[in-house]
Amino acid sequence: MNHELITARGLDKRFGSIHAVRGINLDVRAGEVVGFLGPNGAGKSTTMRMLTGFLDPTAGTVVLDGINLADHPMLAKRRFGYLPEGAPAYPDMRVDEFLSFIARARSFTGRDIKQRVDAVIERVHLSSVRLQTIETLSKGFKRRVGLAQALIHDPPILILDEPTDGLDPNQKHEVRELIRHLGSERAVVLSTHILEEVEAVCTRAVLINSGSIVFDGTPAEMDAKAPRHIDRNRLDSVFRSLTTVDTADPHTRKATSR
Repeated sequence: MNHELITARGLDKRFGSIHAVRGINLDVRAGEVVGFLGPNGAGKSTTMRMLTGFLDPTAGTVVLDGINLADHPMLAKRRFGYLPEGAPAYPDMRVDEFLSFIARARSFTGRDIKQRVDAVIERVHLSSVRLQTIETLSKGFKRRVGLAQALIHDPPILILDEPTDGLDPNQKHEVRELIRHLGSERAVVLSTHILEEVEAVCTRAVLINSGSIVFDGTPAEMDAKAPRHIDRNRLDSVFRSLTTVDTADPHTRKATSR
């Protein structure tokens, strides 16, 4: 059985009087692609930042591939690749130059840099644009470069924030295929507000509302919660029913079991 690569326990975050994240527990195993969902302001980005160590929790722990993030932050951060929203990069650098820079930042030296860059360019299909500057690339290729920098050190964990936001249907399909393939051997958590992405890519959906998990299960289990008479946009219906303000208080509602 695939082992757990991400373990979060009692993850909590307060910003003054604002209780943004409320005691989240999350486990992700190798081979899982988890769609992390929620309305704006639900606590998705805050949770993602705590999972990656960019934000310290008020309470709780994060363990990445057996390494406690708070106790050994540098060692734990080597275990994941992170694609932030917008995939920032240096626009005037060529693709291969940028990836070489990232490899050096990841402490690779000498021949290892070229080997890592060549391998990741092949893996995410960037060969045709490796000598182009990043500013000349389409959004789809820019997302591929973002994935490449997250994969340069071949991490067992990928954390992706809105990986297909702003892409056209063809570009979305290409990036989703990449994520699906990468997720067959890694633990992947992707934040998204696109419910069709959950059906297309994810093996599991975790829905957060007002800082608490209100659903955790497979896309099929999420679909099954929609009323029988609804025959279109069924996941949208479930999403709305679990996140609208007139539903039961999410702070007292238990998340659906996996």
